[in-house]
Amino acid sequence: MDATVSARINMMRIVLISGIIFVHVPHDPATSPYAGAFSGFDWMRVFLGDSLFRIGVPCLSAISGYLLFHRGFEAFDYRRTLRSKASTILLPFLLWNIAFLALVYLAQARGIGFGYLPDLVNATPREVMNLSLAIESWPINIPLYFLRDLLVCLILSPVIALAVLRYPRTALGLMLAYAVLPVPSGIFLKKSILFGFSFGVAMALHRIDIKRMDRFALPVVLSVLAMAVLLSVALYAYGPEFPVWLNMLRAVTAIAGIFGAWALSALLVRTATGQRLAQLGGLSFWIFCGHYPLLILFWMVWNRLGSHADYPLFYAASPLLALVILFSTHALARRFAPALHAILTGRRMGDRKRPLAERPHPPMKPDGSIAQRR
Repeated sequence: MDATVSARINMMRIVLISGIIFVHVPHDPATSPYAGAFSGFDWMRVFLGDSLFRIGVPCLSAISGYLLFHRGFEAFDYRRTLRSKASTILLPFLLWNIAFLALVYLAQARGIGFGYLPDLVNATPREVMNLSLAIESWPINIPLYFLRDLLVCLILSPVIALAVLRYPRTALGLMLAYAVLPVPSGIFLKKSILFGFSFGVAMALHRIDIKRMDRFALPVVLSVLAMAVLLSVALYAYGPEFPVWLNMLRAVTAIAGIFGAWALSALLVRTATGQRLAQLGGLSFWIFCGHYPLLILFWMVWNRLGSHADYPLFYAASPLLALVILFSTHALARRFAPALHAILTGRRMGDRKRPLAERPHPPMKPDGSIAQRR
């Protein structure tokens, strides 16, 4: 793969996942952004959590689909893919989710944490199964629903690939309608994941030049940002219960974010900050899997020590504190427990020496030897 494309993908993963943290900052009815207690600050929360960073899930899905088939359909090995994803997605999903479930159960067995998370002490076996494996509903570590739905896409990947390869417009049109229209979600917990994944597969199989849009990067970014702003205004006006048309608009904006995020990567990859972000390896996956338990812990502590009037401080501080803790624990695990780190990140170790742009080949002499540079 083109090294610059690979760097942009790595960079956008950590940018999008860091943004997803704002989607999951806890609140109660009194501190809901739709309660109107903090006026302009509430609108900003709606903009960040219910509009702008909702683009993360379809974007990450598109990246996954593209990477799976970027070498073409002929090079795709279904059995090998399933074996590989069992260790890179399924195993980390089970470890992170079940470990959190066990901690919650131990806390609730001692009378701690009721009201913040599902009641595990009195849960039925079916409820425990769903909270641990996400068979029918959300896992207890809620953001991990993305990994669950991604596994479903991987199981269906040969069918998806054949559909978008032979009938790209029809297949993507139907999947877009499924993602946007108010129809049952079926086997998926988040409908936009199927479209995002399929869109990425289509880009790979049809050999679309995904850098073709780079010259329009700034207008595309500004357009998607404007869509997110307008959507947040409508959400703030109608929330917390949204009419059907507004939910559909919300889904369309999230899907349009695929183009906005990729265009943004074209701008960021030229900066020193973007280049550093592209080299962080498994940190983005670590942040994705670990941020929700930390936010819940912060919320429990805040409810004992803080007050509703100071909620803006909690909202601003908790994502930053979570990032600091996750960055530190990731570095410590990678250095002192590399085997555990590899398992928890699905072997996403990163490569700090990976170039961000393809280097030119060294000049060759007529006899085939490499000419020495001066």
